[in-house]
Amino acid sequence: MTRTLATIAVSTRPGRIGIHVARWMQGVAESHGGFDSQLVDLAEVGLPIYDEPKHPRLRDYTNEHTRRWSAIVAAADAFVFVCPEYNFSPSPALVNALDYLYHEWAYKPAGFVSYGGISGGLRAVQTTKLMLTSLKMVPLNEAVVIPFVAGQVTDGTFTPNEAQAKAAPEMLDALVRWSDALKVLRP
Repeated sequence: MTRTLATIAVSTRPGRIGIHVARWMQGVAESHGGFDSQLVDLAEVGLPIYDEPKHPRLRDYTNEHTRRWSAIVAAADAFVFVCPEYNFSPSPALVNALDYLYHEWAYKPAGFVSYGGISGGLRAVQTTKLMLTSLKMVPLNEAVVIPFVAGQVTDGTFTPNEAQAKAAPEMLDALVRWSDALKVLRP
């Protein structure tokens, strides 16, 4: 069974650290072998603030950027969101990207690689999990948490500690199981 994973770098901020973390996670996903994996950078996707005239549940998209985003999300069987915490909340780019679509997200699992200061982005993840359940997604407990992330990035390369290096494949294992279990629910 071929499964697809979208590892999504959700920070679009200039000078962001998250893209380095996302590249590391993408490498882990490729080595894991449970998925055909692609790195999706929301900065490159370039979604403006939600600008579709019709509700996403209708899937009647008028903008090319929405159709491209829909195709990316629809093609994935599972997701890893690589996300920071801004003001104890998720990145506005992530909230916007989630709100663009509805059916494309349904019955798919999501894992998190979160980063930030002392909390490692966990408060943003908890808020995002509420949003995901409204989209009929299954957010996993298995996760990678990176407190004080700046100390682990040198010359554009993220280096995980032992706990993070162990947590990433465990999260991917759980994504495989959930992806397979949920596949029967997807149209």
